[in-house]
Amino acid sequence: MKKILVPTDFSEQANYALEVAAMLAKKNNSEIYLLHMIDIPLSQIPELGGNTADSIPEAMFFMKLAHKRFEDILSKNFLKDINVHETVNFYQTFEDIKNTCKEHNIDMIVMGSHGASGLKEMFIGSNTEKVVRVSDVPVLVIKNKHEDFIINDFVFASDFKKDNKETYKQATKLAKAFNAKMHLLLVNTPSRFTTTPTANARIADFIKESDFNNYNITVFNDESVEKGILNFSHSINADLIGISTHGRQGIAHFFNGSISEDLVNHAKRPVITFKI
Repeated sequence: MKKILVPTDFSEQANYALEVAAMLAKKNNSEIYLLHMIDIPLSQIPELGGNTADSIPEAMFFMKLAHKRFEDILSKNFLKDINVHETVNFYQTFEDIKNTCKEHNIDMIVMGSHGASGLKEMFIGSNTEKVVRVSDVPVLVIKNKHEDFIINDFVFASDFKKDNKETYKQATKLAKAFNAKMHLLLVNTPSRFTTTPTANARIADFIKESDFNNYNITVFNDESVEKGILNFSHSINADLIGISTHGRQGIAHFFNGSISEDLVNHAKRPVITFKI
């Protein structure tokens, strides 16, 4: 994890995410790419060939404002001795987030969320849910301030089907980096019930080729998958929840429908998503 992208709208939640990114950067000797996105039509941006005279002051105002805010952030003590790259971009689609990750070989995105009041825009022109859906790299969603970002108990929720194996590899790599215990969680619901012996056998087959041994297995019964993940994570006071995503085809394909927004919205702890 050498390059971390942190989208920001300079809000309190975005700063919480930046602080966590700084902790990760210091632990892994990583660089941070701090990204602010401005939603102005491309035709109005002189740097990109726009020639509408009336639009130039507006575009330059937002650029200068963003750079001033960057200067304030970069003076923070928690960023001392970290290589931080300042990036201000004018984007039209969230596919451009993917392009930014590819351009800089980003390993992880760390971003803030306002939480239970609803998915709010975390920077001009986008929000957490949309970034999670388009990102090809893991997205770590932070809601609260962390004095020290420590992961001891890491819940990895899945249906433990074969197409989740690559995301499991990514999750175990993260767990090893933090020396964390993984809780492999399969949630039973009334509409999709699996007996405990069958579930345990499926999970054992799923992980048999992995060399990661610091884990336990839990089959948890609840009204819905999202409630099961939240309730189990609360019961063990988990430090992090991990789920797999299918991007634009729907988040966490092992759920009956898309629950990523509910999970990211209602979890009071960090959530990380891995792209299948």
